Amino acid sequence: MELRHLRYFVVTAEAQHFTRAAELLGMAQPPLSQQIRQLEQEVGTPLFDRTGRGVMLNDAGRAFLACAQDILHRAQAAVQTAQRAARGEVGELTLGFTESASFNGVVTALIRQYRQQYPDVEMTLSQGDSETLVARLREGAIDAAFVRPPFALDGGLTFTQLAEEPLVVALPLGHALARKKRLTPADLTQERFILYSRKSGYGLSADIMAACRQHGLNPLIGQRAPQLSSAVNLVAAGMGVAVVPESLRHLRPDGVVYRPFALDWPRAVLGLAVRQDRLEGKVENLLRLTRKA
Repeated sequence: MELRHLRYFVVTAEAQHFTRAAELLGMAQPPLSQQIRQLEQEVGTPLFDRTGRGVMLNDAGRAFLACAQDILHRAQAAVQTAQRAARGEVGELTLGFTESASFNGVVTALIRQYRQQYPDVEMTLSQGDSETLVARLREGAIDAAFVRPPFALDGGLTFTQLAEEPLVVALPLGHALARKKRLTPADLTQERFILYSRKSGYGLSADIMAACRQHGLNPLIGQRAPQLSSAVNLVAAGMGVAVVPESLRHLRPDGVVYRPFALDWPRAVLGLAVRQDRLEGKVENLLRLTRKA
């Protein structure tokens, strides 16, 4: 029994006439009659009462009709669901993001826009540092990730830049440098830096240290924090100063003020990393919105 047999049966039951049903199906009447008889043989009982003026469903036919209609409806729904999944309109998207990305207005607006355009895609968020998220992306544990470079674009990874932010200095409230509108590396000569360096030794903190040294400042390292928000909280505790992306101004714990940092380089880059070999519809849609943003 094939779906076409069920479709022939349903059209014939609704038309109550073989010739009229054959016209609706775009086929000749004799083959249709033959297909219906084969279906009845497979079911093991007649489904129609034949009359001189047409056909009418019997009790078995009426019971079979309800099931046949349900099967055809579910088959069509399966096709539509598969097509929607291919277009990225349904399914599940596992999205990684760094903690600092959650403070970036462009990223939060992008996630909100994605959820509005694709409400039937279940989004699962996974937070981590950039190195961990890139590793998970390579393993296939997540579909995409908002991360900060540098990292190697091997293994089929691609990176689309979304934002590039200047840096600011987080200072304890009441610090003497808070009176200045803009700070230079020379202003921080006596300050202890709170770093949030990567395991690899590369990343924004390493670039900041290198830039400071280029300007004649050999930074004093006071503490190392696991992430940006921890660094800012340690600033609030008076443990030192931290140089962070400008978007972290939205993180305002008591006891912290921010001042612009007069460095042309580095800048805090943020973007979306994906695997080129896993650009399914849901990821393609996110990538398209990212490129527009």
